[in-house]
Amino acid sequence: MSPSAQARSFPRGPLIGAAVLVGLAMVSATLARVSGIGATQIPAATQVAISDLRFEDRSDGAVTIYAARTATVIDVLPPGSNGFVRGVLRGLARERKREHLGADIPVRLTRWSDGRLSVEDPSTGEAITLEAFGMTNAEAFARLLNLEKVTP
Repeated sequence: MSPSAQARSFPRGPLIGAAVLVGLAMVSATLARVSGIGATQIPAATQVAISDLRFEDRSDGAVTIYAARTATVIDVLPPGSNGFVRGVLRGLARERKREHLGADIPVRLTRWSDGRLSVEDPSTGEAITLEAFGMTNAEAFARLLNLEKVTP
C-alpha cells in the first residue's frame, strides 16, 4: 500500500469501538425486551362504571343523548356547546361512515379503577382515553357517565 493510501484510511480502533458499542446496545435491548427488565408495566385496571350511550343529531343543531339500555333521554347538548364531546363524536362517526356502519350501535363510556375514563365504539373497535385531552375535557364525558349511573 502506498504511503498516501495509508494516510487517508480511517483508524481501525474507533471503527471497532463503534461496532462493539452498537452490538452491546442491540444485545442489551434484546435482553431487556425478553426479560422485562427496565420495562414500565401499567397495572391492569378494572371497569368501575359503564354506560352505553347513543347520540342523535337534531335538526336544530342540538345533540340528544340516550341511555342505550332504557332508550331514555339523559341529556341534550345545546347547539354550539360541548365542543370536545362533539369533536370526539364526529371522529367516531367518521370511522363508522368509512366502514359503512350505522349510528344505531351505542358508544361505551367507561370509568376505570385507576381513574381513567374512556370512550369506545364497539362497532369499529376504536377507543379513546379521555385524560389525554386534559381533565376538563374528560369531565365533560364524566358528567354523562354520572347522569345514568350504570355499573358493570
